[in-house]
Amino acid sequence: MSRITPLQAPYPAAIQQDFERIMGPDRPPLVLFRTIATAERAWKKFTAAGLLDRGPLSLRDREIVIDRTCARTGCEYEWGVHVTAFAAHARLSDAQVRATVIDGPDAACWTEAERTLIATADALHERATLSDDEFAALARHYSEAQILEILLLCGFYRTVSYLANGLDLPLERTAARFPKG
Repeated sequence: MSRITPLQAPYPAAIQQDFERIMGPDRPPLVLFRTIATAERAWKKFTAAGLLDRGPLSLRDREIVIDRTCARTGCEYEWGVHVTAFAAHARLSDAQVRATVIDGPDAACWTEAERTLIATADALHERATLSDDEFAALARHYSEAQILEILLLCGFYRTVSYLANGLDLPLERTAARFPKG
């Protein structure tokens, strides 16, 4: 059970509309969403920071960054939600999904550009910065707008990981689980 009791249905009308907009009308809202929505200000700020719209990165690149960030923070909750919802659409193979948790950026399953995404997420996780060489490697493959998006994704999903881990959210029943090492 979460450390903060999530909202239970029926939800306030505005929250119900948000849940339907985010999840679709036929899917129940995630425990994460129901928990954050217990505080109106937190919910508004959280939903205002959404990065899952069509941005400057491909779906595949976006999900590699999110999955790696969540894996590095040990956030099985959010990693599992994203793998379940997006891995197939992002054309991530089983080996690549596994590599987001188990392998380093040099894993053979990644392209050179994707290795740079993994290395960027790792550097930001470990040091909260990029060296000049790491930034230059990123700039060889991605535009400035894409780089900003990558940095925002790493930061936002680190925050999401803090929320899910700090609240000790129960794993979503239908979400993927971390692979065994």
